[in-house]
Amino acid sequence: MGETLLDYDAEAAHYDETRGGVPRAEAAADAVLRLLPPGTRTLLDLACGTGLVTERLARPGLAVYGADAAHAMLRTAAGRVPGRLVRADARRLPLPDGSVDAVSAVWLLHLVPFTEEIVAEAARVLRPGGVFLTTVDKDAAHDVGSDVDALLRPHRATGAGSDHAGRVTAYAAAHGLTPAPGTTFVGHGQGATPRGTAEKLRRGHYASWFRGTAADTDALCAALAGLPDQDRPRADPAYPLVCYVRRG
Repeated sequence: MGETLLDYDAEAAHYDETRGGVPRAEAAADAVLRLLPPGTRTLLDLACGTGLVTERLARPGLAVYGADAAHAMLRTAAGRVPGRLVRADARRLPLPDGSVDAVSAVWLLHLVPFTEEIVAEAARVLRPGGVFLTTVDKDAAHDVGSDVDALLRPHRATGAGSDHAGRVTAYAAAHGLTPAPGTTFVGHGQGATPRGTAEKLRRGHYASWFRGTAADTDALCAALAGLPDQDRPRADPAYPLVCYVRRG
């Protein structure tokens, strides 16, 4: 998993403010909308969370729906996407085959060990010619070449994430999805600080790639504490958003 799996019911109350808020959500929604084919009429946003991205996808002529497994997230989202939400596991959607034009999964696949099941289910509910849009390589995107990254890089296990682009593309191909041009968007508010990175490291947030011992953690945190500007965010990451088309 890309980070320690959180209790998203408990996280709902402060989730948005700790994840870049509206600027990050707008960037994600704009990227999804750029990749929708002309004539797209229905979009299902998987793991919609608080609905901050989902509500920004709505356009005249485009019906947007959200699905999430956490009650508290959906309670928050209900005020943003009224009447178009369902509580559902992304591996078992309450939809018939070929029923939607597009499925989006923003910041989902890095969190779960069952990536292929989600890709397969997205493919199932897509009509022929429909698109599955998902973020990939989230952990890798956070390496922006900063002084913080220079310290972290030797500890990164490359290609380990469940959202690794090559892995996701292989799953997509196995379930009738063909790659199409994608895009990137800025993760506003996600630039790392030395102090914040050390705190996350001690809380186990980097379990997907950090393989160090407790002593390694202590040494890395000490090195991070020696960097200047402890609370100055480094550059924001740019997240890849990939697109797959459902074959007929």
